Amino acid sequence: MGKPTGFIEYRRKDVDHRPVAERVKDFLEVDLPLSEETLRQQAARCMDCGIPFCHGVGCPLGNVISEFNDLLYRGRWREAAEVLHATNNFPEITGRICPALCEASCTLNINDDPVLIRHIECRVAERAWAEGWVQPRPARRKTGKRVAIVGSGPAGLAAAQQLARAGHGVVVFEKGRKPGGLMRYGIPDFKLDKRLIDRRLEQLSAEGVEFQTGVAAGEDISPGYLRRMFDAICLTMGAGQPRDLPIEGRQLDGIHFAMDFLTQQNRLNAGEAVDGPILSAAGKTAVVLGGGDTGSDCVGTSIRQHARRVHQLEILPEPPRRANPQTPWPQWPRILRTSTSHEEGCDRRWSVMTKRFTGEGGRVKGLEGVAVEWVSQDGRYAPNEVPGSEFTLAAELVLLALGFVHVAHSGLVEQLDLKRDGRGNVQVDDRHMTSVEGVFSAGDTVTGASLVVRGIQAGRDVAEAIDRWLMER
Repeated sequence: MGKPTGFIEYRRKDVDHRPVAERVKDFLEVDLPLSEETLRQQAARCMDCGIPFCHGVGCPLGNVISEFNDLLYRGRWREAAEVLHATNNFPEITGRICPALCEASCTLNINDDPVLIRHIECRVAERAWAEGWVQPRPARRKTGKRVAIVGSGPAGLAAAQQLARAGHGVVVFEKGRKPGGLMRYGIPDFKLDKRLIDRRLEQLSAEGVEFQTGVAAGEDISPGYLRRMFDAICLTMGAGQPRDLPIEGRQLDGIHFAMDFLTQQNRLNAGEAVDGPILSAAGKTAVVLGGGDTGSDCVGTSIRQHARRVHQLEILPEPPRRANPQTPWPQWPRILRTSTSHEEGCDRRWSVMTKRFTGEGGRVKGLEGVAVEWVSQDGRYAPNEVPGSEFTLAAELVLLALGFVHVAHSGLVEQLDLKRDGRGNVQVDDRHMTSVEGVFSAGDTVTGASLVVRGIQAGRDVAEAIDRWLMER
């Protein structure tokens, strides 16, 4: 705990953001770090709750939150950083983009504002980098075993670091130009500066991890090659198959998957060459279909591209603005959340279904939709169209942010003939091994699209399983 009476003396102080008029002109990070004194006061709010639900229930990584809060309150920053890094490979990343499940399950959140855990995590990690406390930790002994990791998202990078520190030779294959997966190419720079990823990659390289980029496993290299050259294979390609919307007019130009749009902008920001035409909202009315985080990212990116207007449509009903009895503490509450991108200017609508796209000359010009109400049918909720609620909306750019269905099956999944579950994800046993001996998998490839923090934990878990399997052979 922090100060015994801290939660009484200090109110929660949320992170400030750069002014809207300033930040929409660039892709720099939005958050403004709190001062050291304010951070210590926020850490002091961590109470002696007896059972710390924040890391016992909320945090997938099991971060020892009460301990690093107490250390920060006492000014013992280095020890706080050591506690944080003991469970989290990349706290400066989760401290920026994690939805903070820990804060939702904080005991104070029962009847007060929760401890500011995520930002504290971020600033402890940044202090560790600034002071030079984050150093490579190469293995003292090498095992002579080699592991191939396919995919360099959070699960792949966490697994690579853990395996390298265990003494194994690790090669990460990444189809993109640089490692990082969707952390690099899917999350906008205004939420996550990509120099943070590069900084960690330098640490991993110094620890012995080898990166081969621009290599599509299953195309540029075969499963046979991987099995001959490596003692174990770990598949962490993510859930890259986007959910489509197969309705009339879908073939019109100007309708794109959200990740194609976001990835291209991140590549442009990084000075990378892009293939095909530039997908830009400049001067256009942009419509984002999907109300989640990816949709929010499309909103913020469209605004920075100088869209004339931005709409965001969601088929689900608007969540409650405060407490939701359907998701009581310590569950993650399903409530209305307004992101910094929404604050920058966006028309949001809930409980609407897109029926068809309309266009002229082969390009999208609008969409037709209808309001829906959700009714229970045999214990399951389904949308019913509301008579007389039809509407039209101008749309010169449509971005489909409808989530992902599963890992892409083309390539290694099909070539290795891996078993899949009913949702199309790669199936693994309690050893994190697929249906093929020596081939492991973790992260979104196994679970479907999830959070970065869950990906990191999955990478740590699969690394432990691979290490055990290799050393028992």
